[in-house]
Amino acid sequence: MTKTLSAKAPTARERLLAAANELFYAEGVQTVGIDRIIERAGVAKASLYNTFGGKEQLIRAYLDSRHAKLTERLLRSVERADGPRDRLLAVFDAQAELYAQQTYHGCAFVAASAEAKHGSAIEEASDAARGWIRTLFTDLARDAGAPHPEALAHQLHLLYDGGGVSARMDRDPSAGTVAREAAAALIDAALPKQE
Repeated sequence: MTKTLSAKAPTARERLLAAANELFYAEGVQTVGIDRIIERAGVAKASLYNTFGGKEQLIRAYLDSRHAKLTERLLRSVERADGPRDRLLAVFDAQAELYAQQTYHGCAFVAASAEAKHGSAIEEASDAARGWIRTLFTDLARDAGAPHPEALAHQLHLLYDGGGVSARMDRDPSAGTVAREAAAALIDAALPKQE
């Protein structure tokens, strides 16, 4: 007798995270109550508390999952790029693709940290994501031969943030292209001239 493979039903944790991702990202982490998350996930209230302990831990898990997806998306774009300069610009290419999506509601980390208490798990998750992006820019700038990779990374990070804010607040998907053009000018000014 052979077994048929069937798709495994999502766990309560997976359903809660999917609901949190949808609602928190669209409406904000403080605006959305746990009752809406529970209802959307189709689980008992006890499942949320048994799985996450409370709302702040659910928000932390939501942000951690967003960070994992962000990391994967940016690294995939960087890995497709041809050379060191293009790898720096690939971060902006990945963001420009995101800004063009109708579901883009801005940076989840900026939104969540704006509502977070100082020292909270939410602030920690947002700080970790921002630190990872700054480190990515620093490493890529170093690989490209920038004499001051930390300074270039800081400048590029500001453009990265500004592009996201502009795309959201101005409802302007072209902000990604503008941020990329500005990044290219900064990169070209910072890198040693090729003979």
